[in-house]
Amino acid sequence: MTPDWTPLETELARWSAQGRTLPLWWRDDDAVAETPALRKLTELSERLGLPVHLAVIPAAAEESLAEAVSRTPTLVPLVHGWSHRNHAPEGEKKAEFGAHRPLEARVQDAARGLARLRALFGARLRPVFVPPWNRIAPDMAAALPALGYIALSGFTPRRAPLAAPGLAQVNCHLDPIDWRGSRSLRDPDLLISGMATQLADRREGRADAAEPFGLLTHHLAHDAAIWAFTEALLSRLMAGPVQAWTAPHLPKDMP
Repeated sequence: MTPDWTPLETELARWSAQGRTLPLWWRDDDAVAETPALRKLTELSERLGLPVHLAVIPAAAEESLAEAVSRTPTLVPLVHGWSHRNHAPEGEKKAEFGAHRPLEARVQDAARGLARLRALFGARLRPVFVPPWNRIAPDMAAALPALGYIALSGFTPRRAPLAAPGLAQVNCHLDPIDWRGSRSLRDPDLLISGMATQLADRREGRADAAEPFGLLTHHLAHDAAIWAFTEALLSRLMAGPVQAWTAPHLPKDMP
């Protein structure tokens, strides 16, 4: 099936006509090593001219990933929890940093995740915390700035620019994978129309237009259909009224 890009192209044309620019960023979760899939992700990022933020699992991260990042300016590492281990009781939604463990234990994991990746990536690391499954308890978010984190990244449009005092919120908004069904590409027409609706909400003041719009991918889980849609979507966006956004090192530069 050939996707119908008309809703998105129409909305982007409205942005252009109004002189608006969409800040765009790309987050890819669960990176641990250099693999054929990571090389494919890297090539796509370089071809598009759009950095890809790698949410790296600290406990499993390998030296090969650090070497790939060191030679590739478009790869931007972030901290993806600690071990991507579910601590929620059976029957509840998965979470590594939900309120299922003492705060002290969660803080310790977030601290050693940051330390581990700083040792691995040095100055290339951005101190942005990406909780596995995009779930985090409020007390945990409040503890992150004291550890050295400047931002929290989850999923769905943010309610406010700050997740907690001193902690910016910069989420992702579109995930092309049908996780609960085929684990391949979701209906592309629904993805396209859904993004067009989100952009219209920003343009018409119903959502925060200053938050970078985030595409969320998982390179290790991609099949051919997901790769093709990701490239087609990002190619169209990068040709439109878009400004690529990269996470900074300092909180004063956060949107």
